[in-house]
Amino acid sequence: MWSEFRAFIARGNVIDLAVAVIMGAAFGRIVSALVDGVLMPPLGVLLGPMDFSSLMIVLDRSKGVPASLAEARERGIPVVAYGQLLNEVVGFLIVAFVVFVLIKQVNRIKSTPPAPGPATRECPYCASGISLKATRCPHCTSSL
Repeated sequence: MWSEFRAFIARGNVIDLAVAVIMGAAFGRIVSALVDGVLMPPLGVLLGPMDFSSLMIVLDRSKGVPASLAEARERGIPVVAYGQLLNEVVGFLIVAFVVFVLIKQVNRIKSTPPAPGPATRECPYCASGISLKATRCPHCTSSL
């Protein structure tokens, strides 16, 4: 069982997947920082003087209306934090676009192997498939 497990782990697909997951997690943190710190503040300024990530709908107004999402969480007020959803959607779109561009570039760089030439040719006398190296047809014995 141990040798089977080692063979499974040593296969390139598993190692490639592990590297992809680690790189994806690190890239996700970079994208989150980009969205939260660079993209959303100007978008928030364009939409008005508000913190875009703090956009919310207060579900229970009996405890008062919080000024920010942090205050709502601190006071235990139930809210729908759609600003965070918008941040996540923008982050996802950025990641999807970057992955699209990367895959497009990898496909462009990756050379397609030349199509192999035909391994056989047709006998002009009996129309059978014969080897390219043949000097006599094995079916009709004609000289080629």
